[in-house]
Amino acid sequence: MSKRKWGLLLNLTIAASIAVGCTNSPSNSNSKDGDGDYKIATVRWGDWGDEFLKGFVEETEKKAGIKIDWDVYQNSEWGDKKSLLLAGGDLPDAFFGSLALSDADVAKNTGVFIPLEDLIEENMPNLNAAFKEDPALRAMVTSPDGHIYSLPKKLPLRPIAGNSMFINQKWLDNTGKSMPETYQEFYEVLKAFKEEDANGNGDPNDEIPYGGGIMEFLLPFGLPKGAYSSTMTIKDGKPVYIPTEEAYQEGIEWMHKAYKDGLIDQETFTQDASMADSKRKGDEGSLVGAANGWTPDAAFGPNAEEYVQMPALEGPDGERYVMTDAPVYSRNELMITNKAEDPAKLLKWADQFYTEDASIQTFYGSFGTGVEKLDDGTYKVLDAPKDESADIYAWIHSFRDFGPKYVSEGFNSKVTLPKNGGDGLKLELDKQINQYAKEQFPNVVYTAEEINRLSALGTDIDSYISSMQSKWIVEGGVRKEWKSYISQLNKMGLKEYLNIQKDAYKRYQKNL
Repeated sequence: MSKRKWGLLLNLTIAASIAVGCTNSPSNSNSKDGDGDYKIATVRWGDWGDEFLKGFVEETEKKAGIKIDWDVYQNSEWGDKKSLLLAGGDLPDAFFGSLALSDADVAKNTGVFIPLEDLIEENMPNLNAAFKEDPALRAMVTSPDGHIYSLPKKLPLRPIAGNSMFINQKWLDNTGKSMPETYQEFYEVLKAFKEEDANGNGDPNDEIPYGGGIMEFLLPFGLPKGAYSSTMTIKDGKPVYIPTEEAYQEGIEWMHKAYKDGLIDQETFTQDASMADSKRKGDEGSLVGAANGWTPDAAFGPNAEEYVQMPALEGPDGERYVMTDAPVYSRNELMITNKAEDPAKLLKWADQFYTEDASIQTFYGSFGTGVEKLDDGTYKVLDAPKDESADIYAWIHSFRDFGPKYVSEGFNSKVTLPKNGGDGLKLELDKQINQYAKEQFPNVVYTAEEINRLSALGTDIDSYISSMQSKWIVEGGVRKEWKSYISQLNKMGLKEYLNIQKDAYKRYQKNL
């Protein structure tokens, strides 16, 4: 289930000029009954019923002495409904979960959301304790004007590294190759996959040695993207723009060599996601030797047993790198509009979500359904029913990745997970490579003006970078055209773009 889909978010965020606004939920929404104290809108990836609102969530309402009418929207239809909702002004008392509104949505609707910092101080002891324990939590939700307009989350049981590289062990055995440890060895393995009928079906030309992503292939050159930006990273403690780094140029040149030699899927830039999936997940066996993904079952489906996680490859600088694209922190998990008659009472209710008991239940399901709390204070995540996906089962019975949450350092060691798939398997895989994770560009906060400028500048810059990237990988020429490429980016406003990123990073560091 692709929490992994969130991947290429532009870190746009709450603006300095944001103030307040709100309303009641629309008549065609999926409300529970319509006579509650508060109307709250939330968005779901799929139509999984209302089990996620039972158990723990019902208990929080009773303890707070309130009743909530939940307007539940499906993400597939939310875009159009959101536009109508915001334009019409018929808003709920609050929005729950960062899938509902992005930073850009908030910036475009200044005056809709109330500042919360004083109310948090007075009514949320659990969140205040979390702010003191983990300053990054407060830094991430503090706007450039000093106000806080939304509540944060810190997810439990997330890996440090994100998507891994997996390789077909069967193909390694068939070609007599050892597991690669360096980027040069990886190239030689891919070459063997290409030339030696690695899948053993008698057809020496149907193998695709590498069928994964571009940035994953470039990773050994020291360009790890993170959860909050696909182009910004941190190098030597400073923010840098990946597509203008010397290492990027070297990596693109290396990838062109592999592409020219037929080691990379020749349809990389022309196929859609379903075509790429069919090559990895064919019922008659995978055609792909190596690719990136969350877990083998997620990436290769019926062929998962053939694949093992590769080690982080040593690059030209002697270092090893992994992606850190598994988001742990986020904001916009609860935003209160000026229609809420008693926002303090609503925040007292929300403060119940900032405990370890709450966070594990809103991630896997209520006690007795998704989780069992043991007598020693530890937790056991229950197996999903037979023939049901553990991931889907958790989404059905909890808010999962969305909504207020917080767990302290060391919490994960208190939880036992099934290890045959889902989060349990991912965390086991993570232990093998997470020591190579580097600092990532944080979830910074931009002003409204900065958001508008990033949007305007980024449209042309992103398009140009993408077109040149595909051109250079397929046709070559990156070294010859590098100076003109940088010159063109500067004409497009790259310096202004980077100055905005650096200013936002400085503010984030100051808030820490």
